[in-house]
Parts: sequence; structure tokens; C-alpha cells
Amino acid sequence: MRGVIKFIVAILVAAVSLVTYWCNRQENEFTGQMQHVDMTVEQEIALGLQAAPEMASQYGGLHPDEQARAEVNAIGQRLVQNTRVSETPYKFDFHLLADEQTVNAFALPGGQIFITAGLLRRLSSEAQLAGVLSHEIGHVVGRHSAQQLAKAKLTQGLTGAAAIATYDPDNPASRTGAVAAAMIGKLMNMRYGREDELESDRLAVRLTGESGYDPRAMIEVMRILAEASGGASGPEFAQTHPNPGNRIAVIERAIQEEYPNGLPAGLVE
Repeated sequence: MRGVIKFIVAILVAAVSLVTYWCNRQENEFTGQMQHVDMTVEQEIALGLQAAPEMASQYGGLHPDEQARAEVNAIGQRLVQNTRVSETPYKFDFHLLADEQTVNAFALPGGQIFITAGLLRRLSSEAQLAGVLSHEIGHVVGRHSAQQLAKAKLTQGLTGAAAIATYDPDNPASRTGAVAAAMIGKLMNMRYGREDELESDRLAVRLTGESGYDPRAMIEVMRILAEASGGASGPEFAQTHPNPGNRIAVIERAIQEEYPNGLPAGLVE
């Protein structure tokens, strides 16, 4: 009898998770894609603003060089103002973090974008910096954080249902099923993350070109990231980011599709 009740509860948990996920669908006005999200744009902006100070503190706070911070923000704002990004409701701010050791850039939902000094000092051109910032803008306008949250809630609900159905307190071995279910859910969300990264790369090609920057600079950024990783990136299926070599192929293909007749003259390299 206990097993039947567990099975019914598991089905109910799974059903609620699936219905909630599939009913929360919106069209992304920037990309035109239908997405599963369970928060509004206003909630994304509020969440990003709330999280920004804590995230900055994890990287030593903002860089003390005010001129360097202003230059990063100026390039970011150029990318916003010269593209359709300016028509979105997001409020973009671009921050240079003090951390000299970490090679990283990231975007919070709503438009708060960060790059570490450790990554900035490895870049050798304005176009490379524009490529990094454009990629992060792509995450924001692609609503990847809201999409990831909805997917994480779905997989959490499904793996929770699996754990309820398989766990037997009188049989310690049954815990293996719950652990396996949790790992599957984690890998599923990692796969979604890689897809988001590639979409952001494609969006960055468009945003850099429209803003007067050479999108081929992004290829050099990928090589910089590969060098920074030391070549020890591990199996791709267990990472949240595709390896830089695979991303180069996506970027090259996106450039060809965006500019079938060749890149225009006068782009900032």
C-alpha cells in the first residue's frame, strides 16, 4: 500500500512540474523564439539589480581604475545604442571587476554585465572586448536566465518525483536511484546551458557587426579562453560551456550567414 501511495505522489509531483513548465510560454520579442519562462522582464531586472552587489564582491568589487571602468561601459553602451537591444526594456550597465586572476565575464538577468580584470588584460583590441560584452548582452536579450530557471524547476520536480518513487527507507540501496536521477537532471541543465552559449555567440556576431566592430575578433577571444583554460577543459558533456574550438566553428558559420557577401569595410578590429 505504501508503494502505491508513493507512486501516486510521484506522478502528481511530476504532473504539476510538467504542466507548470509547459503553460508558462512567452515569445521572445528580440529573437522571435517561443520560450518557457516563469518570470516577467521586470522581475528579471529586479533580480539582477539585487544580485549585482553580491556578485561583484565575490570578485573583489569594482576595479579601482575609474577610467578603465568608464571605457568598458562606453563600449557596452555603444553595442546597446547601435542595435535593436536599445528597443528592449532592459537596463544595461557594464562593470569591470577588480579580480586580476580570474578569467571570466558574465551577465545577470535584466542587464547587469561584468568582466574581470583578469580577462580584460588578456584582450588585445577594442573589438575583442566588444565581442565579449556582446556575448553577455546575448544572454540577457535571449532571456537565458529566466529560461534556465524554468528548466531547473522542471528537472528538479521530475528528479524529485523519481526520488519519491524509487526511495525505500528500508532499502539503503534504493538511494542510488535518487542520486542517479539528480545527476541526470544536472546534466540536462548543463546541456541547456551550452545551447544558450552558442546562441549568445551567434547574437554577438550580429551585435558587433551592427555596432561597427569586426566580429572575427570573437574568434581570437575563443583562442584566448582556450589558452587560459590550459587545454584541460574535460569532457564537453559535463561542462556548462562548449569548448572554445567548437564555438569557433559556430562563430565562423554565423559570420558567413550574416555577411554572405563579405564583411563591410571600416570595421573596428
